[in-house]
Amino acid sequence: MDTATEPAEMTAVELVTAYSQGVLSPVEATRSVLEAIAERDAAVNAFCLVDPDRALVQAKESEARWHSGHVQGLLDGVPISIKDVFLTEGWPTRRGSTSIEADVPWPVDSPVAARLRADGMVFLGKTTTPELAWKAVTDSPLTGITRNPADPSKTAGGSSGGSAAAVAAGMGPVSVGTDGGGSVRIPASFCGIVGFKPTHGRIPLYPASPFGPLAHAGPLTRTVEDAALLMDILSLPDPRDPTVLAPTLTTFRGQLQRDVRGATVAYSATLGYAEVDPEVAAIVEAAGRRLDEAGLRVLAADPGFADPLEAFERMWAAGAATMLSKFPAGTRDRVDPELGKVWDRGQALGAVDYLDARGIAAEIGIVMGAFHTAYDVLITPTMPITAFDAGHDVPPGSDLHSWPQWTPFTYPFNLTQQPAISIPVGATAAGLPVGMQIVGPRHSDDLVLALARFAELVLAD
Repeated sequence: MDTATEPAEMTAVELVTAYSQGVLSPVEATRSVLEAIAERDAAVNAFCLVDPDRALVQAKESEARWHSGHVQGLLDGVPISIKDVFLTEGWPTRRGSTSIEADVPWPVDSPVAARLRADGMVFLGKTTTPELAWKAVTDSPLTGITRNPADPSKTAGGSSGGSAAAVAAGMGPVSVGTDGGGSVRIPASFCGIVGFKPTHGRIPLYPASPFGPLAHAGPLTRTVEDAALLMDILSLPDPRDPTVLAPTLTTFRGQLQRDVRGATVAYSATLGYAEVDPEVAAIVEAAGRRLDEAGLRVLAADPGFADPLEAFERMWAAGAATMLSKFPAGTRDRVDPELGKVWDRGQALGAVDYLDARGIAAEIGIVMGAFHTAYDVLITPTMPITAFDAGHDVPPGSDLHSWPQWTPFTYPFNLTQQPAISIPVGATAAGLPVGMQIVGPRHSDDLVLALARFAELVLAD
């Protein structure tokens, strides 16, 4: 660790190390991050709420714990932001919507907020999301456009775009987002950071997501090590989520250094159906070659399922309609117009339509289960493109009409509920980040993280 590094640029692990050595305090780190937010957020619009007073109170409490030698958790005193879809006691959760009032009591912590609070982390504020987290770019009628720190003319991606932009811009080392079709991995790829979607149910959710089996929560960080530490905090069960998985028998951080050399890795450039920008394809393919040279067995192989776009869009529309049906009359006229179209489609679907889509998801899960008997993990580009101009739902000039059409590598693994991570593997000639996705069998979150850490170290050389 370079003690000359500004605290706002340090990872969570580096901050905890500095606290333990007495060379930095949580108050100093929090002030550094708050200063970075004040200086940088106007350019990217990553935060919809910043609470310096509350953050500094929590930082001072953490400082006292470090001085006494009785720290509260793994990341005690580390500043964190929270996507504005998670209930957080004392703060409004408006989810990017003008239809949700801020000036009402907010007495409840979601499981995510409760775990972070119990660990002693410092809450900076809440990050932006498209209205009701419905799409893969981040703009909303409530908060405007969130931009990419790598190039503010470009989108940060979404729906966890505010979290990704905050971490990438040095406005806090870690954040937590949600992923229903790629919403952690897409902005992680576009912004050049790490984004992890664990196995469905590994991180408990409350209230239950209307997107049901598609919905996951996950960390956005600068390093895989930080993601593993956050997973150890976030993955403890909560009785409010009936789908939550049993506690793990080991820690994610404890498994991070396992020897993964010799693992059999399938590399699929297109999943058999996607079109990929040649520059993106070349960067990810080169990363795969380096991993093969470093000791993994990387072999070209497609899983063998057809593009499940229609099934995903049916399930997504049904979830949107379910969510919006609970809003007051007149909401349809106030929401993002494209969200309104998704709502209309969802209302027109019947139970048979939805269950047919669930059946397709199950079939892909069976295909992937068989695939993983031959291959430990699958790697792909995270995205077939780099970040495009901000303020658009689809790349300008394309003939696409819905966001899932430009993210063919992410939503299949929400349908199958598998763990998947995006790590940065380079940048284009224009300086736009490129991510690589690593997908593992259900419940192999520790393996995915360990392979991602191995790849991170190999590709950093």
